[in-house]
Amino acid sequence: MKYDLEERTAAFGEAAIRCAKALPRDMISDDTIRQFVRAATSIGANYAEANGASSRRDFRNKMFICKKEAQETKHWVRMLASVFPTHRPAFKKLWGETHELTLIFQKICSSLKSPPV
Repeated sequence: MKYDLEERTAAFGEAAIRCAKALPRDMISDDTIRQFVRAATSIGANYAEANGASSRRDFRNKMFICKKEAQETKHWVRMLASVFPTHRPAFKKLWGETHELTLIFQKICSSLKSPPV
């Protein structure tokens, strides 16, 4: 199986959108759902930008943003899971994927700190 991080981050964003669309909306949850979707879809958007980076520094910066967006997404998933307990199984799956993406981007970022050989 080919490992395609661009496809994986895009599929994650799509899953986040589908999950968000299934949630009941009210004045309180609306902003949280919006923040969750923004952060979750931003991971893939920034990764796509990183693949077209103009320099190593630009690539590193985009990877760092990917990691930050993944960490932020974990926060919003936690908030939503506490507000919508009946949707916890879906949030648990999203949290797990977000955690894996965070670890992947952390590894990429730490490997980019060392000078090129």
